Amino acid sequence: MRQVKHLLSEKGGQIYAIEPEEPVLSAIQAMADHHVGALLVMRGDELAGIVSERDYARKVILLGRSSAETPVWQIMSAPVQTVDPGQTVEDCMRLCTERRIRHLPVVEQGRVVGVVSIGDLVKAVIEAQAEELAQYQRYIAG
Repeated sequence: MRQVKHLLSEKGGQIYAIEPEEPVLSAIQAMADHHVGALLVMRGDELAGIVSERDYARKVILLGRSSAETPVWQIMSAPVQTVDPGQTVEDCMRLCTERRIRHLPVVEQGRVVGVVSIGDLVKAVIEAQAEELAQYQRYIAG
C-alpha cells in the first residue's frame, strides 16, 4: 500500500499556514487564495493547531463573531492529529474516519513537511483500485 511520503512526492510538500494572532478573516482569505479547506497554525516552525472552514462556520459565523476581530487561535483546533511520512494511506483514511477530520499534517523528526487531505487519500485509493482492476483484466485476458 502506498505511504504518505509517496503522496507528498506527487503533490508536493506545499504548506499553507497562518500565525495564531492573525485575524480569522486573513485565514479565510488565504484558504480561498490557495483553494484549500484548512491552514496550519504555526508559531515559527512549531505546529500550534489547524484552522478549517468548518471551524470558521461553527466558531465564528454561528456564534456571531467578527471575522476581522477574532484571532485564529480562538477558533483553531488543537492539539492536531499528525502522521509521519511512513504511514500508509489506509492508516490515514482510518484516522480521518475515526476522528472525523479532513486534513492531516505530516511531521518528520518534529518538523512539518506537508499536509494530506481526505481528498488526497481518496484519490490514492481510487488509483490503487483502478490499477488492481487493470491487473486482473490483464491476467484474465492473457
